[in-house]
Amino acid sequence: MVIDINLSNPEAIHHPAGQGPIPQPSLNRMSQYHHYLMELQDQGIDRVSCSRIGADLNLVPVQVRKDLQYTGIIGKPKTGYVVAELILAIESFLGWNNVNEAFLVGAGNLGTALLGHERFTKFGLQIVAAFDSDPSKIGQWVHGKAVLPLDKLADLAQRMSIHLGIITTPAEAAQTVADEMIRGGIQAIWNFAPARLKVPTHVIVHSEDLYSSLASLSWKLAQRFHVPIQQEGGTPDGVDANCG
Repeated sequence: MVIDINLSNPEAIHHPAGQGPIPQPSLNRMSQYHHYLMELQDQGIDRVSCSRIGADLNLVPVQVRKDLQYTGIIGKPKTGYVVAELILAIESFLGWNNVNEAFLVGAGNLGTALLGHERFTKFGLQIVAAFDSDPSKIGQWVHGKAVLPLDKLADLAQRMSIHLGIITTPAEAAQTVADEMIRGGIQAIWNFAPARLKVPTHVIVHSEDLYSSLASLSWKLAQRFHVPIQQEGGTPDGVDANCG
């Protein structure tokens, strides 16, 4: 399955089957539904309704129904969905039943962790090789994957028809790596580097902004355990120094 980004509205994704624009939040919830349904299947539950899904996941049932309709499956009144069929529909919609082979660039700590993440294959992703520019890493094997010179990437990507690239390099190297991936015909980039990439419009980029996520989490935590700011040589804001 190919999913095309609507460049006039980056918050909407178009599905090739013609159901119209898919809001990004709906697309994000698909993996949540899938994880939940897998748990139901493990418990021996073979049918589920939008009302139950909504109650268990703290979502409005109408929203659940609208989200799941993008997969092409329609629930039946009173009986809901067959769990196994709904799982298959979501996997087909997301392309998880078709394994995508990928190249990873950056065999450092993060890259090594991703190379060893065995569950990726359950979601249709198989990292087949790693690349790096560090001579000390080239020629090594990491979790069964060979680490190759970066200058070999473009040629191998073309020969092996690799369309997905993963970047786990430092920020200063990310654009050079992206350029090399594009030269090799890679169509989609999963970017973990803290850098904004410049790519042609036909190339899909999804950036994992770990720093923004940490900033958001830290801010929310600070709000929950808010402590008045201590002023230099004084008392915290809002505190009367004469209070006993």
